[in-house]
Parts: sequence; C-alpha cells; structure tokens
Amino acid sequence: MSTATATSLARPGQVLADLLPASRVRDIALVAGGAALTGLAAQIAVNVPGSPVPVTGQTFAALLVGTSLGAGRGFLSLALYALAGVAGVPWFAEGASGMGIPSFGYVLGMLLAATVVGALARRGADRSPWRMAGAMLLGEAVIYAVGVPYLALSLDLSASAAIAAGLTPFLIGDALKAALAMGALPAAWKLVGRR
Repeated sequence: MSTATATSLARPGQVLADLLPASRVRDIALVAGGAALTGLAAQIAVNVPGSPVPVTGQTFAALLVGTSLGAGRGFLSLALYALAGVAGVPWFAEGASGMGIPSFGYVLGMLLAATVVGALARRGADRSPWRMAGAMLLGEAVIYAVGVPYLALSLDLSASAAIAAGLTPFLIGDALKAALAMGALPAAWKLVGRR
C-alpha cells in the first residue's frame, strides 16, 4: 500500500475502530464487545497478600478498549460493563458483581480512564510507543485516583493503609501493562499502514 493510501486510511483524529466501516451496528458491536472483553479479562485474577483487590487483566482491557474505540465508545463500553455488573452480571474481578464490593471504585475509575485515554488516542497518543506509554500511565493514575479513595471509604481504611493495599502492590504490573501497550497499539497502526 502506498503512503498516500495508508494516510487516507489513518487520518488524524481517528482511533483504530474508526477504520471499520461506519454504522450504528458497528458501534453497538464495538461497545458490547469492549464490555465483554473487560469482563473476560477481569476473570484473570491473582490475589495479592494483604489486599482485598486482586491483580487482574481488567484494567489493561479497559484502557485498550478506551484507546481503540475512542472516548465516546470507550465510555459507553465501560458504562455498559459497570451497569451490567451492578445489575448482577458476575463479571467483575473474580466473578463478583454489585456496587458493594470494595474494588467497585476501580470500576468507576476505569470508566473515566477509558474516556481519558480514548481522547488522547484521538490526538495520536496510540501511534507512538512513548506517547502510548504515557497515555496508559495517565489512565492507570485516573483509575487509582477513584479506586483507592473508594477502597478507603468502603473498608474504613486510613489513606496510607488504602495506598498500601490498593496501589503499591500494583505498580510493577502497571508498568508492565504500559510497556505492552506501548508496543501493541503503535504496531497495529503500522500494520494498517502496510495493508
């Protein structure tokens, strides 16, 4: 494919999902698929000693959904995920559901983070490895900014105890997720350019 054709496929302001033929059915399928992907990834869970919050694939999926779908569809996808989980679909981490779980604040944070990283992707953050890593780290910071205080309130923890239980054990894993994303999405754009 010529550079001109690749450029016409991937215009500024687009996210990967925009490369699919536009239709309402496409958007509904992408939103539902993003919610389902996040729910499936949440089932990949490893308990962390001393923390009520497990390490899951959920945050990585939520950030990828936001980045690939854009802010609007990313928000709707994570809103569907959150609402279905509140309604009883057992697809939060470890098959949980409902608002009463201590980790529900992270779900709310994912909704906001998907919106933020989706907006950054529309500005090209998903096309460069370093910008993608920055977008992922910012998205993870948004998740913690909501999740850690929610955890503290729901379990009546001090700020330092909530940080120790709901943030510190996850920093290395989050750095690895950012590194994976910084390779995956820019590579996807390069593949699109080569078609």
